[in-house]
Order: sequence, then C-alpha cells, then structure tokens
Amino acid sequence: MQRVLSLLALLTLGSIWTLEADPVRSEPLVATQESFDVGQFMGRWYEVAVVSSCPHYMQRKRGSSAVVTVELQHNSSEGNFTMKSTSFRNGSCQQTATDYSLTDTPGRFFHHVARFGADVDSFVVHTNYDDFAMILQLSIEKPSGNKTIIAKLYGRAMMVGSAVLDNFKSLVRQYGMRDEDIIMNQSKGECVQVEKVTKPIMTQPQTTCGSC
Repeated sequence: MQRVLSLLALLTLGSIWTLEADPVRSEPLVATQESFDVGQFMGRWYEVAVVSSCPHYMQRKRGSSAVVTVELQHNSSEGNFTMKSTSFRNGSCQQTATDYSLTDTPGRFFHHVARFGADVDSFVVHTNYDDFAMILQLSIEKPSGNKTIIAKLYGRAMMVGSAVLDNFKSLVRQYGMRDEDIIMNQSKGECVQVEKVTKPIMTQPQTTCGSC
C-alpha cells in the first residue's frame, strides 16, 4: 500500500510540472490553506524543519542545519511582501532578503532566483498562524529544466509539538519524499550582529537544483 501511495504522489508531481510556468495565470498547483489570511501570516517565524527532492540542496542544508529566523513584512501597496532570513553560516550571522509577489490564489506566492534562473512557486498548505505553517516550494530552473520540490515547517517558536511534526511527515510522504530524510534544524541562539548578504547574479544559470 505504501508503495502505491508513493507512486501516486510521484504521478501527481509529474502532472504538476506539465503546467505553464506563469505563477499568476496558471491554475493552482497545490491546495493552499482554506480562507488564507496574508496579514495573519506576516511576522516572525522560525524554519524548524526542511526536506527536498534535490540532493545538492539537502547536502548544503546538512552542512548548516541551524534554525533560520524568518521575518515577513507585507507591503500591500506593491502587492508583495519581503522575507528576511537570518541564520548562522560559516561562523557568522548572515541575513538575506527576498521579495515575494502575491498571486490571485491566496496562500500562493512567487519569486525568481536570478543566480539559478529559477521560477519558484510557494504554497502555504497548512497554518494556524499562531504556532505553525507548512510550506511547499516548487521550482524549475531555466534552461536546464531541473525541477525541485521543497517542504518547510515553520514555527512561531524554535520548536513545534509532536502532532504538528507528524502532520508534516505525512505531507512530505504525499509528495514522494521520505520523512526520515527531514532535516531538523538546530537552535544556535538569536543573531545579534547581522551581516547582510547580497546573492550574486551569475551570467550562466547553475544546474544544481539549489534555487530555494
């Protein structure tokens, strides 16, 4: 039965990637949180756990599995929001900023990663706004065509309850990934002095499916 469910999940993913890449005009790829409220979703989150279909991404995350602090700030006048991610990397506290565009589907956002030439769709699948949020990110790199799915578990605190983690594992399995591969990020304390990082824009897109 488990093998059948895994096969169905993979077939579902295969159908996902046959849709058009335009994030606004295409049909939703993943069902988002019912009656999603972007205002309640804003604020501080912590990336508690993550898993990806991309081995390069997983290798990079295992090498630096610190809890990531995520600050979301909605800019309604521009129809987008900014995500500031802060984490310990290479012995220092570093921060990056990414602008996400809202789409016609509540709970679905889009951003482009120039250094990988990748279009990324993000979906808030489950959240209660006060404790946890489960995010799916689907990306495709150009011109290589590399496809990646990433599942992330956010918490308003650096730890989540066992029931939330079990639900996250179930979500991961639905999309063809193994719950035993989930990386549980480790708390290394809050960042005090932050080094802002500007991600380089490369003339030739990489093909290592690390766009998220």
